[in-house]
Amino acid sequence: MSETKITVINPLGLHARPAAKLVECASRFSSDIKLGHQEKDIDAKSIMSVLMLAAPMGAELTLSVTGEDEVAAREALEQLFASGFGELE
Repeated sequence: MSETKITVINPLGLHARPAAKLVECASRFSSDIKLGHQEKDIDAKSIMSVLMLAAPMGAELTLSVTGEDEVAAREALEQLFASGFGELE
């Protein structure tokens, strides 16, 4: 199991467009991928779960990845968050 903290840096938080990008990225991997925020742990491959997380800008999330491709999955998701989901100017 791989676990790390990631921060939502895009100005509008984890709204529909970045949530869709997150789910699309997470779904490329066979590993079990969870996001935790404010005592909620959700499946990062579920668009409804990601949207219900309602993580605003500055939210610190716990990314937990378990599976055979966990390192690649964690790195891809960390990069996605670091890029602000392509919304930063």
